[in-house]
Amino acid sequence: MRAIASPDAHPRVALQHAWLGDYTLAVEATEGVELLWCNNETNDYACFGVDNHDPHPTNGIDLAVVHGDRQLLNPAGEGTKLGIRYHVDAVAPGETVRVRLRLTEGAALDDPFGASFAETLAARRREADEFYDAAIPAGVDDVDRLTARRAYAGLLWGKQLYRYSVQEWLEGDPAEPAPPPQRRRPEPAARNTGWDHLDLADVLLMPDDWEYPWFASWDLAFHVVALAPIDPAFAKNQILLMCREWAQHPDGQLAAYEWSFSDVNPPVHAWAALGVYNADGARDQEFLATAMSKLLLNYGWWVNRKDAAGNNLFGGGFLGMDNISLFDRSHDVPSGWRLEQSDATSWMAFFCLTMLRIAQELSRTKPEWQETTTTFLERFLSICRAVESFGSGRESLWDDEDGFFYDILVSEGGEVQRVRVRSLVGLVPLLAVANSPSWVNRELPAFAARRRWLKENRHRSMPTCSTRRARATRRAPP
Repeated sequence: MRAIASPDAHPRVALQHAWLGDYTLAVEATEGVELLWCNNETNDYACFGVDNHDPHPTNGIDLAVVHGDRQLLNPAGEGTKLGIRYHVDAVAPGETVRVRLRLTEGAALDDPFGASFAETLAARRREADEFYDAAIPAGVDDVDRLTARRAYAGLLWGKQLYRYSVQEWLEGDPAEPAPPPQRRRPEPAARNTGWDHLDLADVLLMPDDWEYPWFASWDLAFHVVALAPIDPAFAKNQILLMCREWAQHPDGQLAAYEWSFSDVNPPVHAWAALGVYNADGARDQEFLATAMSKLLLNYGWWVNRKDAAGNNLFGGGFLGMDNISLFDRSHDVPSGWRLEQSDATSWMAFFCLTMLRIAQELSRTKPEWQETTTTFLERFLSICRAVESFGSGRESLWDDEDGFFYDILVSEGGEVQRVRVRSLVGLVPLLAVANSPSWVNRELPAFAARRRWLKENRHRSMPTCSTRRARATRRAPP
């Protein structure tokens, strides 16, 4: 990027990119507007204590704006990083301050903020109105319509190019000082060293492009379900991206968040895949089958890695839900004990039910998936039995006296201690509920027959399953 001559008072910046081509940025002239230049290069002195290989490193703008130190800025008006600084002394109550910029492909416009600017802005507003008029139901009132538009805008604003190659990060930049040896220590002493296959250079839906612009896969799962009604193609892309070979671990784990890919988040991506599928009209079975095939790997990882005793009770540690417990459930379980988690176990029951529903949906056109429906039904029932009573049958995750689910600590000698902390761990079991559609008995006879057999021959398993058809209730007219 470099500053270029301008025929008027509005500063111009020429941008050149090897892939994207040439662009021009026009900055509307206001009192005190200033262009701050530096390069997107590491400050070697600040990071490593050695001389900078670039005289205008990446934190030059921060030093100038926050600390008043302009020595790292490039006075030549060029660089690979640009900050546009506005000076506004005060904004009175009810007053508006407007900032206008215009990015155009190729050469600069003669009058970037003239009539064409207003015409372009009006056209984009008109297109947005037309789009949301089609996307939001006609009966929605003005207040809810505005709320929905703002919510969708927030989701769309969260799209960001995310580039992170763990292998390159571990090796360091060959043009810069070598990274510290601590970076290659095994996890958890160093972060992400077991994820050297992960290599993302993709547009991701971030938790927030401004406040939380980092990779977080289970936040993404919730967000794509909300985004699917207006952008189902992108929502599907995001689900599948989390399961691609350059993101999902070879052992089946899905990456958690960028500062600790190996941490454990609840298994909600199957639910997200089904939600996106339904939001798009329940017609793209190719997407659903692709997601299912990768999520089977993730299910296997949970069963093989997070069921420590092989008793259908699971432990995921922190799980990303900010639960407050007596100790850090990821690292500080008392020595000689293991933790059987109410929430991790319930998330796995929820995972089984969602995989069951996906398999049922796929079986409508691909009969080979019927076997998978019965697999996940029985896995769900096994977890339910374990929650009620495990080991010798002396304890369960449910406390009759308190009417609540708790985590349980189990010693190597078999001693059991209930962790009596009332938090989300006791409410997550409420999520493990699902209804089979009315067409299941008719269209999936193998599954229906197996369910009948279980009801007749496995009486202890089936109290958690009802085969009654729910009666529809007629709502009174408004």
